[in-house]
Amino acid sequence: MALDKPYLDIPGTIIFDAEQSRKGYHLNQFCMSLIKAANRERFKADERAYLDEWPMTEEQKQAVLARDLNWCIRTGGNIYFLAKIGATDGKSFQQMAGSMTGMTEEEYREMMIKGGRSPEGNRYLGEDGDAQAHRQPQGNSHHAQAKEM
Repeated sequence: MALDKPYLDIPGTIIFDAEQSRKGYHLNQFCMSLIKAANRERFKADERAYLDEWPMTEEQKQAVLARDLNWCIRTGGNIYFLAKIGATDGKSFQQMAGSMTGMTEEEYREMMIKGGRSPEGNRYLGEDGDAQAHRQPQGNSHHAQAKEM
């Protein structure tokens, strides 16, 4: 029996809970493998071949190849593990976070310096704040996928 998850109503947010952890186990293990220089080199030499060594879903592999971190998170990725992909690509965490919000690195940095997004309009799905799905690069697909979980 699935637990009640009232946090599914938080706009633009996927909570990394036990279910997400199970779903993304192999994706996150792949990410952790990138700690080793030899594995980073193998991945950069032939990304698809390296990904195929891992029992990830095809969707997870496609999300990695596309470097779509929102998609990776929807398929069970944890941002702290996914940061290893960004580091392998020479990206800063700010660059990665910016890409996830549709902002440039500079826009993201400035938003965070000013205190982040306002909670006004962003407390639950259906409000009209800037963190709502229809204002994000992942669009409404996150909302639909959240309802499926």
